[in-house]
Amino acid sequence: MTAPASRSTAVALLVAGAFFMENLDGTVIVTALPEMARSFGVHPIDLNIGISAYVLTLAVLIPASGWAADRFGARRVFAGAVVVFTVASMLCGLSGDLTTFTLARILQGAGGALMVPVGRLAVLRSTGKHELVRAIATITWPGLAAPVVGPPLGGFITTYASWHWIFFLNLPLGLIAFVLALRLIPDTERGRPVPFDPLGFILTGLACSAVMAGLDLVGRSTGWPLAGLCLLVGVGTGAAATLHARRRPHPLVDLRALSLRSYAVTIWGGSLFRIAIAAIPFLLPLMFQLGFGLDAFRSGLLVLAVFAGNLAMKPLTTAVLHRFSFRAILLWNGLLNAAAIFACALLTPATPVAVVAALLFVSGLTRSMQFTALNTLAFADVPEAWMSGANTLFNMAQQMAMGMGIAAGAVALRAAGWFVPGAPAVPLGSFHLAFLMTGMIALAGCLDLLGLERTAGDAVRARRAAQGSAG
Repeated sequence: MTAPASRSTAVALLVAGAFFMENLDGTVIVTALPEMARSFGVHPIDLNIGISAYVLTLAVLIPASGWAADRFGARRVFAGAVVVFTVASMLCGLSGDLTTFTLARILQGAGGALMVPVGRLAVLRSTGKHELVRAIATITWPGLAAPVVGPPLGGFITTYASWHWIFFLNLPLGLIAFVLALRLIPDTERGRPVPFDPLGFILTGLACSAVMAGLDLVGRSTGWPLAGLCLLVGVGTGAAATLHARRRPHPLVDLRALSLRSYAVTIWGGSLFRIAIAAIPFLLPLMFQLGFGLDAFRSGLLVLAVFAGNLAMKPLTTAVLHRFSFRAILLWNGLLNAAAIFACALLTPATPVAVVAALLFVSGLTRSMQFTALNTLAFADVPEAWMSGANTLFNMAQQMAMGMGIAAGAVALRAAGWFVPGAPAVPLGSFHLAFLMTGMIALAGCLDLLGLERTAGDAVRARRAAQGSAG
């Protein structure tokens, strides 16, 4: 059942705010790690567990989001998740040691794992197909902005206040989101109660966490045997989880939507795009600091050009998606995005700042369009009965791809080092090769689009098409 346009817009804005909070907290502490390490009395590298624990908790618990929403109702679960996320943020800010902080981050990840997927499901259920482009564009943009804005924002807060305020700022935002959730999100009928799938939950969670842990170890080039074991376990349990889901009447992760070509490309090829795109905010600041010799503040300002591109594309997204087919947009925009990534391999300290900023701006434009088009196409042809399962699987794939993007950037740098031996610091040539490798991942994502029909996703363009025929 769809809600009035004004109400569905308000729900989309609320979920967009929650999406921004969740993604921001995944990256905002990066620039605050040295100060936090001094506060806890540990080495800065030890703080990586705070990032890893958050991402892994998201990956493990997201599969349960669809079942929870169907069992208890989207409004109740979303509001409860906001409370958990907000309380956990307060505990993060009050932490006095690494152990307490890590436990608080796990709790925060648990809130985020339910908050965003259930919020997106509420938007899908309250929005008509013809309004889906606008709604998805609204909730996608903040998630794109957060990873880019997070590091410079964290550095600013840490420099002019203290790292604790990175988390305390979530308290008023969480309170507002909780009140708005109770007022705006419809108390829709809950799905028929189905039993929880504990084996599916264990297999899926183990697969996601093992793959993420394995890639993280490869990126650090420490514990190669353990990294290989983690990846092997991840692939094996992932295959077992897939077989289990196909045989069980009510699996935790419903795979039926993969039978739709328009949905499947957003999972397979779409994940390659997300991996490549997520690696860019990781590689660029490092290249500017280690390869160009810029300080953290100036490198952060340059990376904000990507955010400016995201912002500039936002008003144009809906019109473009209504004017051209999803196949044409994803294919040509995907090629432009890959070209922008390849072009980063040509940057040197002698490149004029204006040229660097222009390239990153174009990268932000294509990044924003690709994300929004993928996120909209994913649900364009999915029937209502499959929507909950499709939403759960999509959020899993998206979270895994974004987390794998950072790991892929680290792995690319490590692999580039084999061909460009240098000093203890990472040489500029390694970054250039890493961007070439990342661009190849983005280019590979285009191959999956070649079999997509031109009419894919036309259901969300029905209103514009009807208006054109009437004219």
